[in-house]
Order: sequence, then C-alpha cells, then structure tokens
Amino acid sequence: MKRRQYLAAGLSVPLLAGCLDGQTDDGDTTNAEPTDSTTSTEPGSPDSDGIYVQPFVENMLTAGTTASGEYEFGVFYTFPHQFWTVTGTERSEQPRSDDHSLHLMASVWDSETETVLPNTGLSVEITRDGDLVSEEVIYPMFSQRMGFHYGANFKLGDNGTYSVTVSIGGTDLRRTGSFEGRFEDPASATVDFDFTKEQRDKLTTQDIDAGGDPGAVEPMDMGMLPIGRAKDPADLPGTVLGSTTADGITYVVTSIGDERFGDGTYVAVSARTRYNALLVPAMGLSGTITRDGETVYNGAFERTLDPELDYHYGALVDGVETGDELSLSVDVPPQVARHQGYETAFLDTPTVDMTL
Repeated sequence: MKRRQYLAAGLSVPLLAGCLDGQTDDGDTTNAEPTDSTTSTEPGSPDSDGIYVQPFVENMLTAGTTASGEYEFGVFYTFPHQFWTVTGTERSEQPRSDDHSLHLMASVWDSETETVLPNTGLSVEITRDGDLVSEEVIYPMFSQRMGFHYGANFKLGDNGTYSVTVSIGGTDLRRTGSFEGRFEDPASATVDFDFTKEQRDKLTTQDIDAGGDPGAVEPMDMGMLPIGRAKDPADLPGTVLGSTTADGITYVVTSIGDERFGDGTYVAVSARTRYNALLVPAMGLSGTITRDGETVYNGAFERTLDPELDYHYGALVDGVETGDELSLSVDVPPQVARHQGYETAFLDTPTVDMTL
C-alpha cells in the first residue's frame, strides 16, 4: 500500500524516514525522481561505510517561504517519519506514532549568499485560529535528499489553516570574512498553510530498487532553496592540499594565507558526504600536523562559517609545507538527527592520515 493510500484509508502501516523530492513555491510538488537516481558502490563492497540507499523517496509540500531581517526561512512538510537522534556517540530511535499528522521541516539561510545556517536553536510554534497547537525546539537533521535542515513530527488535529512561526536565536558558530558579526540577532517569521485531505493527497512515495545497497539517493532539486552542498574542490579558495575518505566522510583540505583568519596559515577542512558532497555539520574535529617527526600543530579544527569556504573546520597554524603529515580525528560525531540511510553512519569514524 502506498502512503497516499494510507492517508486516504486511515490505516496504520509502518512509515520509514526518507527526505524527499522537489516542490514549487506555490505548494505543488514535482514527481519523484526515477529509482536509478542513486550513487552507489557494488553491494557488499568494503566501502559501504554505514551509508546505504534509503528504500524510497517522497515528495513534500511547501507550507511557505518568507524573510525576516538577514534571514530567509522555508517551511515544508511530508509524511510522518521515523528518525534517529544522536547524543554524544549514542543513537536513539524516534519512531513515528499513529497520532502524528506530518513531518514538519524548516530551513534557514543567508539571504545574500544562500548559505544554509546551522546552530540556530530553531523552534516552531504552530497555531490555529490563534489557539496554540504545539510549540517546541525541533531537531537539527541530516538526510540524503535535503542535507542539513530542522525537523520533527507533529500532531495537528482537524483539517484547516495553520500558522507556523519559526524562531531562531542566531548562530553560535565562529564566523569569518563578511560573515563576521552577522547572524547574531534572533529573528522569527510566520507562514500559513492549509492542512487538508486535498493537500495531503498530493504527497506521493516511490520505492527505490537499490534500497539498502551501499550508496545514497541524489539530493533533491529545490530550485531557489539551498540545501548545503559542498563546493567542488577546484572551487575552494587557497591551495587544495589533498583529500581522503573515512566512514562516508570525505575531507578536502585547503590552506589559505588570508589576514581575515589571523597571522599565519589557515588550514580548512571541508567535510562532505562521500556520496553527493553534502556538508557534514556539528562534528568535534581535531588534528595534528607533523613535519619531519616534529609536531607543527596539535589541537581543534573549529567549526566555522565563511562565505567562500561555507561550513568547514579550521585551524590557524604556523605554516604548512609539502610533505607535512596531517592526522584528523573525529572526537564527537555529527550531533544531528539522521533520516534513514544515514542512521548507521558517522558514529565511529576512524582517524585518517594524509600527506600534504
């Protein structure tokens, strides 16, 4: 039984996570992509590294997009989802319950550069005719189709028009370049949407033949809405020193001699998913640089937001030279909830070594 049939019949069937397919700004949806829209290795490959192709894709509806100050907001919804939260190294399943009406998602991005903004402490208030329906801080999340976003399951009640107010407290990430001093102020914005059977009948799902195989479905095309995809290494500023992959994370390392980072050489690590290069947020990353057996740097690579580097992990060091050895360790795995396909990944990432 397809999920749209489940909604129409009112039957209870297990629903698994999977975000999502494209949409238009007027609340319509595009069709799901073909089932071969995946990036994968051979089944059973030692490169499977915990990421696997989610078994289906779904579309979603746009509740609305709006702006407040320097921020752009988008609010979307689809079928209720099972997902997994992460605290430290522990993963906890958050199952879908029968009384959930929808999975609500929100994105926040910079109106000038279209950079997706994490670490905002995003909360949602849902009202109907002025009466409070639900209010909570929702989870930072990561999915194969949408990359980084915020989301949670909600119970709404009867059909009708609902108002969703999205509030953020500003990001606590280090910001550099033209981002320095920005994204500090709180902001909120409200969108209204109709939650009716007619709208819910626009939600569809499509099975993926390669579901469960090593790999990932392709990210959705969200049109004007950014999803936090990493730049091609050739488009990163500075000198790209190399790249390596472990546990589904590809690290692209670049060095920049720019005074906006301070006095020295800035070493930036752009961490992206092995498949489809989605930026991997909210890790605790540290590293050691050695030269001829002597330690040049040993310490944290700080989570940083920069208009040219986007979300990355960076450290200011006393110069790098060809032949230096870099060792990178994930001290804390990405502290984001995961949709299906990612729930087994990025939890026990080994230390990686590379020669610069």
